Amino acid sequence: MPRKKTKKARKPVKFKLITIKVTARQKKSLVNYSKSRHTTPNKLIKKAIRPLLDNYSGMVVTVNKPETLNQLQLF
Repeated sequence: MPRKKTKKARKPVKFKLITIKVTARQKKSLVNYSKSRHTTPNKLIKKAIRPLLDNYSGMVVTVNKPETLNQLQLF
């Protein structure tokens, strides 16, 4: 009788801490909006920025230095 293969352990997800500053009024608005939608402020922020960040994790960013133009052209 063949033996069943055991499943591989899942690799743990690494989380990074990001800090943003909001005013007291923005914080109050965020908390009130979250309560009205029955969610947490953290989930609300993540849901809002997800479309902006989904397609950029594998992108290679190149920095182009601007060319210096000659200030004086004689010809």
